[in-house]
Amino acid sequence: MSEFSLIREHFLWQPQPESVRVSVGDDAAVLTLPANKELVVSVDTSNAGVHFPLETPPHAIGYKALAVNLSDLAAMGAEPAWFTLALSLPAVDQEWVAEFTRGMRELAEQHGIFLIGGDTTRGALSITIQVMGWIPPGRALLRSGARHGDWVCVSGTLGDAAAGLAIVQQRLVLPTAAAAFCVQRLNYPTPRVALGQCLRGLASACMDISDGLLADLGHILTASGWGRVCSTRRFLFQPHCNHWR
Repeated sequence: MSEFSLIREHFLWQPQPESVRVSVGDDAAVLTLPANKELVVSVDTSNAGVHFPLETPPHAIGYKALAVNLSDLAAMGAEPAWFTLALSLPAVDQEWVAEFTRGMRELAEQHGIFLIGGDTTRGALSITIQVMGWIPPGRALLRSGARHGDWVCVSGTLGDAAAGLAIVQQRLVLPTAAAAFCVQRLNYPTPRVALGQCLRGLASACMDISDGLLADLGHILTASGWGRVCSTRRFLFQPHCNHWR
């Protein structure tokens, strides 16, 4: 199957939203940004054997590749709008691509985000997605807004996906139901898009957790100028207060 046939078969989505003037099939997309909105853009790459186990089902790969990018928009409080896809495949497997696209499209339709273009090439399995969304001017949730006295809050539960990965890698054994739950959380993470939008004007700082709570809390503290996380003692140091908390 040629590259153009592959694109027409799996990545030419219809119907197009009104905000998309030109989409898949041209040299670039042409988009209409709503009045009085700021554009929010993020990009992420997922590589086989690094960001997901080699035996991960294609439906889950497509879903998760988009989910981790939607999580970045959620952390900014943005409303998803469009995304592009660069897909590297060792060989064209029609059944694999169909399931990959189905998983991606299921999540895309849940959040109203539309595929507007991308690229396909031959190589090791790799997925790069760039997501775009919008937000009212000056309302983006940033890492740099944390203030002394803020609460540190998380959504969902932490560690489910890590346990799922340990199960897949046969480093952890759990009862059947618990193991299935953790593997499901590994393969199908939940981007907190609605929550991010609700937190605009309420949260002083925000980010999605990708490197672990302590590491990512440290990024917020550094960006906000409040200190750092000491991961060995698990204490939060705030230099302006001259004490450990």
